[in-house]
Amino acid sequence: MATQITILKQGARLPESSADSHTITFNELRKWIVRGTIFRHLFRYQQARVLFDRLYVIPKPFLMAMLLRLLARKECIFEDEQGRRLRITVCLLRDLFFQLMRDLWRKRQLIKDVSSEVNSLSNALKLPAEKRLDLSASPVYLRTDLAFGIRSGGSVGHIAGVLNNLDQFAGRPLFLTTDIIPTVRNDLEVHRINPGNSFWDFEELPTFYFNKIFEKEALKLLAGERLSFIYQRYSINNYSGIKLAKHYGIPFVLEYNGSEIWIGRHWARPLIYEALSERIEILNLMAADMVVVVSRPMKDELVSRGIDAGKILVDPNGVDPQRYSPDVDGSGVRNRLSLHGKTIIGFIGTFGRWHGAEVLAEAFGRLLQEFPEYQDRVRLLMVGDGPNMSLVRDNLSKFNVADSSILTGLVPQDEGPAYLAASDILASPHVPNPDGTPFFGSPTKLFEYMAMGKGIVASDLDQIGEILEHDRTAWMVEPGDVRSLMLGLKTLIDDQDRRIRLGKAARDEVVVKYTWREHTRKIVERLKKWSENN
Repeated sequence: MATQITILKQGARLPESSADSHTITFNELRKWIVRGTIFRHLFRYQQARVLFDRLYVIPKPFLMAMLLRLLARKECIFEDEQGRRLRITVCLLRDLFFQLMRDLWRKRQLIKDVSSEVNSLSNALKLPAEKRLDLSASPVYLRTDLAFGIRSGGSVGHIAGVLNNLDQFAGRPLFLTTDIIPTVRNDLEVHRINPGNSFWDFEELPTFYFNKIFEKEALKLLAGERLSFIYQRYSINNYSGIKLAKHYGIPFVLEYNGSEIWIGRHWARPLIYEALSERIEILNLMAADMVVVVSRPMKDELVSRGIDAGKILVDPNGVDPQRYSPDVDGSGVRNRLSLHGKTIIGFIGTFGRWHGAEVLAEAFGRLLQEFPEYQDRVRLLMVGDGPNMSLVRDNLSKFNVADSSILTGLVPQDEGPAYLAASDILASPHVPNPDGTPFFGSPTKLFEYMAMGKGIVASDLDQIGEILEHDRTAWMVEPGDVRSLMLGLKTLIDDQDRRIRLGKAARDEVVVKYTWREHTRKIVERLKKWSENN
């Protein structure tokens, strides 16, 4: 019987396992609670710990500490990847409880203060304001998201892609962030801002409170700097970029990747403070001198909400064509995973609601079921993890193809290209939005696939279908249609020459049109035009 239990919060690395240790994710713990199986584990372990990416960010600290005390008879620990430890003692429980009570007392005032500040900022938009643009000075990139330990995925690629190319068109950027982002150039100036420990026992409240912390720290860090413009990747409930741009009298560029309100309603659960969150979202969009979106449906959505079409730049995602290239060696991955002599169907992603990873798993299952001759020579390689992983596993099990599939889990961003290089076919099986609205995404994996020079099978869905051309740069299939995807995969499995032809054409196109350098150039060029007209 295991004497230790380790609970992994999102972003924490999996520790080395041992015979006397039991490791679960926070999502698995949540299932224990929902199903009532948690009672089997009460006081079962000698030691219990939660492993976080950073010790200073502990969601629901009092509740988590109490739960650990109920799981273990002896030692209970909060720990992070740097080896810092916080033992859960009676004194700590007392302090956490008092913190919870203080925050509960301050909660109403926090919402009142934020609402009042949003009103003031909204009213200030009606007043004329002079702003100057000096591209020889430093742009400031703000990453205010309170998600931590994200080591790979589209957001990582986008943040690094813009940051790494800004100084080709403006001064050397300054990066103010809540967390370190992989693949950002080492020579750039990066400042990490700690979100503090207030309100973490409550949903959403830390995102409201963080505005005050971020603005205060940013003003200290930027004191004495020559600044050209503020560029903020929008995050829920944050309006720091508006205030900083106003303070320095410089343009405010907002990168908008979709409505958090819509995502909550359709892919998660409605926000608790939805009305206030929507006011903040609209405030950012109205205050921005320029809004950067990655797709035409996203622009159309903003225009329908009253945002001036003239200040919206549609700028699809991109790729670093040196990092993602046909020259990348995938043999190490093939050796490690025993894939030599096999035809590999590859997928990389965060297994989101829109990625269609579960559709790919079912299509692969049906492929091996209907064409048993592929069972010995075709493998599915799925890189990443996320919300729909359980559906993927269910579909692989349903068709009894788990042994023909490899699920790597999350891999660091800089290792992703090697996994793509180990593949022969790359799948982009995106599915339509559940409410029938246009697909507003611009998948970074799409451009990474193109840059690798591999044969691509992709859903013919909005921007994906606009960028890829059937039987010229990819093999296009019906979005969400398992059989169409299965037959598309079969087409490229059977025709190596077509794979090579499609891959070369895709690579040639992405290098010309869809690099992060080109993406960033368009932003700065549009900003120049804004400056000339104001």
